[in-house]
Amino acid sequence: MTTTEAQAPPVRRRGVVAARTRRTSLRVLATLARSVAIFIPVFLVATFVTFALRSLSGLSPARIQLGEDATPEAIARIEAEWGLDRPFLVQYGDWFSGVLHGQLGTSWTNGADISTLIGLGLGVSLSVATFALVIGVVVGFVLGTVAALRRTTWVDRAITGFVTVISVMPAFVVGIVLVAVFAVGLGLFPSAGYVPAEQGFGPWLAHITLPAVALSFDVVADVARQLRSSLVAAYRENYVTGAVVRGLGPRRIFFRHVLRNGLGPALATLGLKFPALVGASVVTEWIFGLQGFGRFANDAAQAGDVPAVQGVLVVSIVLVVSFNLIVNLVLARVMPAARRGV
Repeated sequence: MTTTEAQAPPVRRRGVVAARTRRTSLRVLATLARSVAIFIPVFLVATFVTFALRSLSGLSPARIQLGEDATPEAIARIEAEWGLDRPFLVQYGDWFSGVLHGQLGTSWTNGADISTLIGLGLGVSLSVATFALVIGVVVGFVLGTVAALRRTTWVDRAITGFVTVISVMPAFVVGIVLVAVFAVGLGLFPSAGYVPAEQGFGPWLAHITLPAVALSFDVVADVARQLRSSLVAAYRENYVTGAVVRGLGPRRIFFRHVLRNGLGPALATLGLKFPALVGASVVTEWIFGLQGFGRFANDAAQAGDVPAVQGVLVVSIVLVVSFNLIVNLVLARVMPAARRGV
């Protein structure tokens, strides 16, 4: 055997690996391009509708600053100071230009920069939501996988019953129980407040653990149910039967065929879960004394602070679209069906 013949198989293997890498990169880039093409018009329409809220609501900074008894002349003067006497499209153009540069305007109630106010609350909510998502994904993945592997057994039924119970438990009820048991009763965690990570990882983790656990129950339930259903369905597919006939081991069948094809619904569920965890946890933030994004949005809406509400909606739109983009890229990378464009 010549040296050239001996080197041919490794060269071919490297060529196959390179070709697969190129195909994977092209699929990811195509998914990214499609997502961006969808994001741009969605963002334009959503920001336009968001900005139109002020005109539709009839609210004015003059009413907030001067009260309901303000004269028409005083209202006109205040609105002119805020630039609200200009044509609607001119106002929208200036506001949208600021949004593109990260400037969300000025609060009607206190004159503070809205980007700064949202940034402070968003840091708190992102910390809690990220930890809640990690807990929900890890626990939900374990429960869903075990239930699928032990399907039709008592283990499957026990996990299904447990998931059903926690799925109907409101986060604020779970939060109250956690505070009563682990903060007040056992003294293992602080009952309220927030410490930035810059002041120490330990205190930061201690303050976000209980609210994250309270918010993670819904994620655990959704991930476990979706993953169990998709894995059970994948086990019934013909390619699994073919893998068994070829003599592949159960572990290889699970990781190579079943899991990769069954991850889709569970990953898709996370696309909307994370933004919801960031912005829909107002009651939980009240229970744990957190000045988060959801609480800021609630306070702004109750005060009639339209620029602040507009900023909250813009940030929410970006969170939803960005996280769904990440989920789509992961799906394009790990799922064979997504690779084929199905």
